Amino acid sequence: MSPEWTKVAAEVETIVRELAAAGGLRKGQLLVVGASTSEVLGKRIGTSGTLEAAQAIYAGVDTARRAIGFWPAFQCCEHLNRALVVEREAAERYGLEEVAAVPVPKAGGSMAAYAYRQLANACLVETVQAHAGIDIGDTLIGMHLRRVAVPVRPSIREIGAAHVTMAYTRPKLIGGARAVYTPEQAEAADGTCE
Repeated sequence: MSPEWTKVAAEVETIVRELAAAGGLRKGQLLVVGASTSEVLGKRIGTSGTLEAAQAIYAGVDTARRAIGFWPAFQCCEHLNRALVVEREAAERYGLEEVAAVPVPKAGGSMAAYAYRQLANACLVETVQAHAGIDIGDTLIGMHLRRVAVPVRPSIREIGAAHVTMAYTRPKLIGGARAVYTPEQAEAADGTCE
């Protein structure tokens, strides 16, 4: 990998680790990755995809994945309805519906096409409800996050020329004024109910 792409890989690893720390991402959870390699190059999304950029982004995600143990889900472009590339084991664990397509750079995008060839026993699924997500190049990953997303501001705001946004998810807070949300709050409560 050239020094330029080595830098991209290191930056992606940094932001993935930041997101994992902020959101408490754990082994076996899902991280959706949306990435426009065109935007990384400073071009308009969908116009100049490159497998070199995809390789660098994948390397950064994969280094963090090996340390943390999450399952990445790489989002395809709109030509494959934003389906996601995942390992079959993750699809089976989460009961994800497999769809019949193989992403290629012109239909799926360079990132998804590259990831499909790298992940162990890869398959394409229609949708996920991920625990966290990173969007490199404004690819709109929100449809693949769980219901309550919490934005995280990365220390690195751009990968190449692509804008970066990211979020983790949390369970919905339910109840009213008397509800407690942590074990510590429960211990402090008197335990009476009217």
